[in-house]
Amino acid sequence: MAAEELPSEFDVVILGTGLAESVVAAAFSRVGQRVLHLDRRSYYAGNWASFTFNALLTWIQEHHEESQPEEVQDWSSLLEEGEELIYLSTRGSSSITNLQVFCYASEEDEEEEAPNTTEEDQGGDDEVKETPETESADSNEEEKKQKAGGTPAEEEEEQASQTEGEEPTTSAGQSQSEPTRKKISFAQLVKEGRRFNIDLVSKLMYSRGSLVDLLIKSNVSRYAEFKNVTRILTYRDGKVEQVPCSRADVFASRQLSVVEKRKLMRFLTSCVEETEEQRAYNGRPYLEFLCDQKLGDNLQHFLLHSIAMVTEDTPTEEGLASTRHFLRCLGRYGNTPFLFPVYGLGEIPQCFCRMCAVFGGIYCLRHSVSCLLLDKDTNRCKAVIDSRGQRISCSHFVVEDGFIGADWKREATPTRYLSRAVLITDSSILPSDSDQQVSMVTVPPIAAGCPAVKMVELCPSTMTCMPGTYLVHLTCQSAGSAYQDLSPVVTRMFRTPESHDQESSPTVLWCLYFNMADGSGLEGEGHDLPNNVFLCSGPDAGLGHEHAVRQAQAIFQKILPEEEFCPPAPNPEDIVYDGDNNSPSTPGDGETLEGEEEETPEGEEKVEGEEKEEKVEGEVAKEEKVEGEVEKEEKVEGEVEKEEQSLQTEE
Repeated sequence: MAAEELPSEFDVVILGTGLAESVVAAAFSRVGQRVLHLDRRSYYAGNWASFTFNALLTWIQEHHEESQPEEVQDWSSLLEEGEELIYLSTRGSSSITNLQVFCYASEEDEEEEAPNTTEEDQGGDDEVKETPETESADSNEEEKKQKAGGTPAEEEEEQASQTEGEEPTTSAGQSQSEPTRKKISFAQLVKEGRRFNIDLVSKLMYSRGSLVDLLIKSNVSRYAEFKNVTRILTYRDGKVEQVPCSRADVFASRQLSVVEKRKLMRFLTSCVEETEEQRAYNGRPYLEFLCDQKLGDNLQHFLLHSIAMVTEDTPTEEGLASTRHFLRCLGRYGNTPFLFPVYGLGEIPQCFCRMCAVFGGIYCLRHSVSCLLLDKDTNRCKAVIDSRGQRISCSHFVVEDGFIGADWKREATPTRYLSRAVLITDSSILPSDSDQQVSMVTVPPIAAGCPAVKMVELCPSTMTCMPGTYLVHLTCQSAGSAYQDLSPVVTRMFRTPESHDQESSPTVLWCLYFNMADGSGLEGEGHDLPNNVFLCSGPDAGLGHEHAVRQAQAIFQKILPEEEFCPPAPNPEDIVYDGDNNSPSTPGDGETLEGEEEETPEGEEKVEGEEKEEKVEGEVAKEEKVEGEVEKEEKVEGEVEKEEQSLQTEE
């Protein structure tokens, strides 16, 4: 929408399309507020975005180019009596730093003959020279779509058609059966770039976390598809092992002895409810509590690093809370607690933006707010002036933290950062019978002073990478640059020119390192903001999305404390138009559709009550049928009890 077409008055103006801002926009629009949602970028989701490979190369190039600060225009002519002009930051966000790119794939296709492959570039600076070349070949084509992946519906159709047409030529089975196979080249990555959806932030969705609950409650889940994370792995003693999570995994595990299986099940059962014994360890390290339970090194490692996902000095109450949250999320949609959105995490903010637009929100990309007009008497924002000089009145203003300058901060606190790495590899970190594994990998500190690393490995069925490749995300708290923090882990676990004795490990074809600001340290209370201006921070260090959802809900309740946060939206098929009035009404509150029973197709079950709720939740992910597994577990459990009794008899 062009600037001159914008209405001159809104209830809420929102600048930035990250997850928190998008949830806020959807919540306000849903309850009838007039919402204007802007972003100066050419893509949705900000630091939560997902890029095709070609668009990611463009994004890298733009960050390496020194951005010239925009010329500050004088808008004082738009001031009215008693108003003050406050300019927003016009410089690009400093939330992304230390970008380094390495390409280990060959320039052209070649057959794999030896383990050592030709390395295209040894350093990030050399690789950046290549980036504009590869980008320019596809830049015109890429501009036809959104740089963050385009419209989700169009992206789905195109990627689905490409997958159907080309998958047999690069299938894993064919690659393994042939003695020599073509290595994937950089040119092929660029050619198939649209099959990638590469996230800037790496997170997973807890099946009973706040984001999944919000998706179900608001009915936004119908805009996206999700896959189960199929396994949880850990890196220990130089090798990758699968972590037994569910009862079926515990009793089927070959890594644990019979006694260890029984101890683990007893401990997990005892963790469900808080006890006096557990309270006695409050303030003491969680590792000390685990040691006193006489669990052994194997179980302590699994519980500390892969289930609770905490450090050795984490207080016991926090470790137990994380363990309970993990256990509560098990079994809702699969044998792990996690879900992942098909086409990447960048789909989630776009889903909430779509809901906002459905209920009347107006969206403008490549459009920003230059300054705020403040009432000197009330210290409230009366209006904003957009980047094209239009004055827009608003009751409230919500802004991404990247638009707020340092002079708004009360104290000059140093920004905390996360270290991120994105790898494209040619095989899975732990090969299995299925090539459709989505894995969560926990990597404890590999040396004293090193941070713990969370790794997510995505397969082609998540629509985030081309067939024959895997997409790997690594994240940790920054101690130095991302390359310094994460390259030792990459060198140990994957095959790169710097690796030693890693012949059986996946080969890294391309990788990107960068640091991202930790959003958990950027709170609105630390800024001198007008009364009706609210700040949204970027992604935090947590694996889930609780911080962003909690932040969005807090902003909504401050502005509209009497309204419900993201009430359920009606399904399109539930909207009924009353004859000539064309006024929509939806069934509910005791209202039923006449002739509903007769219109039900033959052989199709009607969805009512709890069945309807299950259908809505099914839009997030299809729950696995586990009845057969339960029977197997009971049989295995019986065998374990017999073995344990026999061991006690022998003793």
